[in-house]
Amino acid sequence: MENIRAYLAENAEKMGICLTEAQTEKFQIYAQLLREWNEKINLTAITEPEEVAVKHFIDSLTVFSCIEPKEGAKVIDVGSGAGFPGIPMKLYREDIKLTLLDSLRKRITFLDEIGKQLQLDIKCIHARAEEAGRDLALRMKFDIAVARAVAPLNILCEYCLPFVRMGGVFAAMKGPGGKEEAAGAKNAIQLLGCELEEIKTFVLPDSSKRTVLLIRRVKSFSGEFPRHGSKIAKKPL
Repeated sequence: MENIRAYLAENAEKMGICLTEAQTEKFQIYAQLLREWNEKINLTAITEPEEVAVKHFIDSLTVFSCIEPKEGAKVIDVGSGAGFPGIPMKLYREDIKLTLLDSLRKRITFLDEIGKQLQLDIKCIHARAEEAGRDLALRMKFDIAVARAVAPLNILCEYCLPFVRMGGVFAAMKGPGGKEEAAGAKNAIQLLGCELEEIKTFVLPDSSKRTVLLIRRVKSFSGEFPRHGSKIAKKPL
């Protein structure tokens, strides 16, 4: 794989993100491992090095233009897949306490390997989000929940908001239609004890449009949520 370190650093800087040489080295290793594992299990359709740098790495880091986690903040990446946005967030801010949650065992095996290869202190959990959200060890225990293009926002809220502590925030990372999704998720946000705080839009270096929606927990919510996955899908809030 070609070395993307200079390309990554240059384009990240365009977004106001300054990466050190040590960080770009780890991103390079991550990109290489992603490509190798992608030949064995389906992790991403984006495999060209420069596309990986922009559409995965820099895209993931735009969350820091919206929120500045406190030192040692507890962060959960729901439906992490190949590790986005969680792993790039951890590479940029190694102090955060990161949990990666995914329902597919093969992806969790990959994420465990990434943690070992990059010497990252991360926790990987194999579980469905709606089940983990009812686990008292995880429910309302995180300063920040993040998810990237996992499901429509009204559905995504029921998967992710149960993890957010009082005063914490859910950063939903979306494409250009984020504002429209927010309009359709008002009921879900309210029922789950939260408020839509801010909508921020970005244009990545490749001209792709992105939206990050910040949803803040302001009160507790009913123990009936999250519901079973089939109910969430059939009758979204």
